[in-house]
Amino acid sequence: MTQPQGALLVGSVNFDDAETTMRTASELLGDRLRRIPDGEVGKRFHWIMFQPDVLGEAEGIERVGDEPIPFGAGIDARGLRLAEGVDPSTIAIPPLGYAAAAIESYEVFRRLREEGVIAEGTRFEVALPTPLAVISSFFQGADREAFEVYYTAAMLRELDEIAEAIPHDDLAIQWDVASEMGIIEGASGYGALMDAWWDGDVFTGLVARLATLVDAVPADVEVGVHLCYGDAGEHHFFEPTDTAHLVAYANAVAEASDRAFTWLHLPVPIDRDDEAYFAPLADLLPVNELYLGLVHREDGAEGAERRIAAARKYVPTFGVATECGIGRAPAGSTEGILRTHAEVAAAW
Repeated sequence: MTQPQGALLVGSVNFDDAETTMRTASELLGDRLRRIPDGEVGKRFHWIMFQPDVLGEAEGIERVGDEPIPFGAGIDARGLRLAEGVDPSTIAIPPLGYAAAAIESYEVFRRLREEGVIAEGTRFEVALPTPLAVISSFFQGADREAFEVYYTAAMLRELDEIAEAIPHDDLAIQWDVASEMGIIEGASGYGALMDAWWDGDVFTGLVARLATLVDAVPADVEVGVHLCYGDAGEHHFFEPTDTAHLVAYANAVAEASDRAFTWLHLPVPIDRDDEAYFAPLADLLPVNELYLGLVHREDGAEGAERRIAAARKYVPTFGVATECGIGRAPAGSTEGILRTHAEVAAAW
């Protein structure tokens, strides 16, 4: 059986710094990677959990509750609300932190490429959360609708800053899309129902929001979409029955977008090596690069190969990835996970 071609690092990697991430990824997976992330180190280790600390500094936004809720990396996990009577259009939203991190890590990427550690032609991958993830996770009630447009504008300013600072032929942007899948599935994410707040058809609203983000990426910058069901403690907030909702959402966004995805990533739960899970992939619209998140640390290459065999019956060409980032994988397991990618995927 021909191996899948290429591998994708979804974003987070369990190393302490960007240089270690990039050096290790290049050493173990270099000829299988078209793009390399910085591993989402520092405050981004816990994905969007640092955003309340950022937004909570803005005048007109308050933290919910009197006492901080301690989280990893010194984060306060309390939610957010608009102050009573505040006009959200007047709130001066501070820099969100994504552009500053990307620009700093790109300098490491560029230096390592000049040293020959990273191959020429490899792009620097920047993963950004969709605004919906932050709004749905940390705001409630009417504040969601009131503030969404302004937070979205702030995230697009981060994107613009990244695109202005990093040469476009070096850059790849990935939108991380998790809360949207929870809304589509009607899931309860970590104790709360994941629901929409806008008028009209929910699915149509989700499609329009993601298509807008895809189209916001400059045409000469690569853009990827990572559909996800979360990764708290290496567990999804919802286990999909099959790939039907993933395919339906990806197809609808592709049709609504003015530009094509450069790549699409779809998760595969560890216990799904049956044909029923993969069968809806037969209806997936063509995409430049498709990556299936079928690599799991618990069963390594043997498990990945079972899932590859099942997937091949419905989609002939794809690369491999993990189902989500590996930033929260147990310490000491990262290199083994990367080696599994190399075992099951061919080089470009």
